[in-house]
Amino acid sequence: MKEKVLYFLWKYHQFSNFSLKTTDNKIIEINKSGIQNTNAGPDFLNASLIIDNQKWVGNVEIHQKSSDWYLHNHHLDDNYNAVILHVVWEHDMEVYNKSQLPIPTLELKHTANEDFLKSYTDFLSYPKKWILCENQLKKIDSFQVDNWLEKLYFERLERKYNEITELLLTYKNDWEAVLFLMISKSFGTKINGDVFLQIAKSIDFKLVRKEKNNLLVLESLFFGKAGLLNEDHLHAYFLKLKKSYSYLRSKYQIIDKEKIRCNFFRLRPSNFPTIRLAQLAQLYHQRNSLFLELMEAKSMNSFYKIFNVQASEFWDTHYTFNKETSRKTKSLTKSFVDMLIINTVIPLKFAYYQQQQVYIADELIAIMQAIKPEKNSVIEMYDSINLTAKDSLQSQALLQLKNEYCDKINCLECSFGKFILGK
Repeated sequence: MKEKVLYFLWKYHQFSNFSLKTTDNKIIEINKSGIQNTNAGPDFLNASLIIDNQKWVGNVEIHQKSSDWYLHNHHLDDNYNAVILHVVWEHDMEVYNKSQLPIPTLELKHTANEDFLKSYTDFLSYPKKWILCENQLKKIDSFQVDNWLEKLYFERLERKYNEITELLLTYKNDWEAVLFLMISKSFGTKINGDVFLQIAKSIDFKLVRKEKNNLLVLESLFFGKAGLLNEDHLHAYFLKLKKSYSYLRSKYQIIDKEKIRCNFFRLRPSNFPTIRLAQLAQLYHQRNSLFLELMEAKSMNSFYKIFNVQASEFWDTHYTFNKETSRKTKSLTKSFVDMLIINTVIPLKFAYYQQQQVYIADELIAIMQAIKPEKNSVIEMYDSINLTAKDSLQSQALLQLKNEYCDKINCLECSFGKFILGK
């Protein structure tokens, strides 16, 4: 029996009867199952039980077999001295904590709710096409769908918050520098995202702050770090960029340790790294304090105004340095700006105001609901099984659902899975 099933049995009191007894025949009453612990230590914290008419408050540890207690060396760990109940599927030996005190044990093998176990076994045996429950999703009403997707979206934001917190530690709480890393990755899109992040990490953000008033210098820094100035071209603009970058390397003792290679293959010309880097340089050239402007913006119109930038004049007739094309202004499109808001701006706003202890959940929901759902293979597959995203909040939630629940067969923690199993 998998431990995650045992967690579910304990958490939701899925027992055949409520006359629970320890393996030494003492009656157990459950006041509180405790809070499930996702970190190191006992599985459920701060449980409240009455065992043999005596109240106990402490932790609960769950295993497949009692002997797993010793297999995992809990008898040597002080963190497990406060365990008041050992919940197991099969009791195969008595266990003791580090202080050599016996630990009461509840065996679930003959106590678990048989109807639930049968439902769960049948559920796992459904013919799987893409996800386990795809044929049962139509049973779930729209209110429950919307409610669970909203929770999933904020769960996804929490994960991104943890990633941002780690970056803040590395960059000494410099929010502008962290924004530069995240927005650079987004400008690289899926194909060059990691490459653009590598470029941003190779640039000391202090240089961006110092040189942002001179667009050509900023462009030369971005193109130079991307390795796009290593070739020879005769165009005056290219020669100016190359000269500027040579000066920057000398002035700031810049050393290009890493060989960075941008990918042009299978990209639409509008997504070429040359165009995206030129637009990124223009964005930082135009905005005096990009981070604060984004944090203070509350409407889509405000975001579109901030991101109303276009690549410099040379790029009106070029996609690369070596070939001239018909004239076209290279502005950021609305769909591209929407992607920046979804992947960079909203996670940063969430993280920033979380640290300020300011509630802006309703504001974030309104912004995400104003953006159309993303288009990708995962969202299209959910749509094909009648789970259609209404907006970008729900499309982001569906990505969280697929990655953290469907792919991991984590149905017992999914609102949809619990509803289907309950039925």
